[in-house]
Amino acid sequence: MVQSPAHELVLGIVGAGVMGRGIAQVAAECGITVLLADAQAGAVRVAIDSAAAMIRRKVQKSQLTLSAAEAAISRLRETAAGPLAGYGEFADCDVVVEAVAERMDIKHAVLVALEASVRPDCVIATNTSSLSVTDFASAAQRPERVAGFHFFNPVPLMKVVEVIAGALTGADSMQRLVSLAERFGHRPVVAADTPGFIVNHAGRAYTTEALRIVSEGIATFAEIDSVMTETAGFPLGPFELLDLTGLDVSHVAMQSIYHQYYEEPRYRPVELTARRVAAGLFGRKTGQGFYTYQDGRRVAAPEPQSLQVGVVPATVWIADGNPDFALRVAQIVSSAGVPLESGKCPSTSALIVLTPLGEDATTAAVRLGLDPTRAVAIDCLLDLGRRRTLMPTPVTDPDVLASALALFCADGTSVTVIRDSAGFIAQRILACIVNVGSDIAQQRIAVPTDIDVAVALGLGYPRGPLQLGDDLGADRILSVLSQMQAFYGDPRYRPSPWLKRRALLGVSLLRPD
Repeated sequence: MVQSPAHELVLGIVGAGVMGRGIAQVAAECGITVLLADAQAGAVRVAIDSAAAMIRRKVQKSQLTLSAAEAAISRLRETAAGPLAGYGEFADCDVVVEAVAERMDIKHAVLVALEASVRPDCVIATNTSSLSVTDFASAAQRPERVAGFHFFNPVPLMKVVEVIAGALTGADSMQRLVSLAERFGHRPVVAADTPGFIVNHAGRAYTTEALRIVSEGIATFAEIDSVMTETAGFPLGPFELLDLTGLDVSHVAMQSIYHQYYEEPRYRPVELTARRVAAGLFGRKTGQGFYTYQDGRRVAAPEPQSLQVGVVPATVWIADGNPDFALRVAQIVSSAGVPLESGKCPSTSALIVLTPLGEDATTAAVRLGLDPTRAVAIDCLLDLGRRRTLMPTPVTDPDVLASALALFCADGTSVTVIRDSAGFIAQRILACIVNVGSDIAQQRIAVPTDIDVAVALGLGYPRGPLQLGDDLGADRILSVLSQMQAFYGDPRYRPSPWLKRRALLGVSLLRPD
């Protein structure tokens, strides 16, 4: 934001809750005078004291000098502004951010009162995470100066902010907010006004698909979390994440985005969350969610009964439908000292190892004309060195499964055994993440690089969805989705046009049109 040397930027914040005080803190630290208002008596003083404590903590960590910290605290100003007093004290503000309750009637009342008090060139922004910016701006006399400015909690640590254009938002208002975010030290990502914007929209795939896997009886909460953290590299498994954010909050978000997109199958929730919310199983905040917690810390659950580990098989035959996958399995088999059969068909005593991409073990065995009682599938999409996922058919002989388990854990690597599923665990979840990210690009909600930055910073994923698709191979992701759509007959898994075209052309998902 360009300012004359004589003009000190003034930021107004309406709403002194967690988000409002976080925005106030980062603004004050970068030299901006902040005027705080809240409808609740005493809330502003609490917010300023809290922000001041956080700023002084940075002195203890040698992140700020004492003089810089005290100067920042002095820029936090309490006001008497509010619904009854009006917002006359905000008359000199350059930007005002509302961070009040997620109710449009309350936000509209604040917007109308602000417009009666602030300068004509003051930008009015909403920190909403779930409501339409265009709807918010509909109460404004000058909607061109109204935009979304969505931060993430905790604001000082989550270094990304979505800058959202409503249908009538002017380019100047957007640029001023982009510049302000950069001054805060945050990475602004520009988004269109759609349900969930970028981050909450992209986040639908991770937990929703994991919940669907559980609802199908494929794997347990803990098994899915182990696969996604140890194999896929996510900092939290989907059920650890749901416990952290609170299922009461996440369930509402799942329903909201699903209905705002007029029941788009990609975002369809499962009934499991409604039942758990009704039971009060919210997660850490209630002490019981998908896991149990005491004093905010997860209580170790009893180890599930281990599957029977037999003796390694006499010989192994690997289906070579995916040659590079077969080669990786062959290396494990060779390291275990087990002979590999090289014939076109397995012997009657061989362990048959399948390496499907998007298929379930049953479909792969039947398609290849193999004995399903001797077949076990292994997921080779990701690194096989940390945790391996095995998948028998419903008729796989228990002794065959036990021998497969012995083979694949012989080198000390952890193994998860799941029930038969198109796409295993990681293939399913990762393909959905890439697909939703691709469709965000297809809808032109944001440019590809902003999508990846927003997701990586806002959700903590190891990579953005489009880079993830490039790294795994867009053609492979397309194959997983196509196989799953064919198996389930569910449009939930239909590939995004963005993904499909780039996979067919062999170009990066990050490549814009």
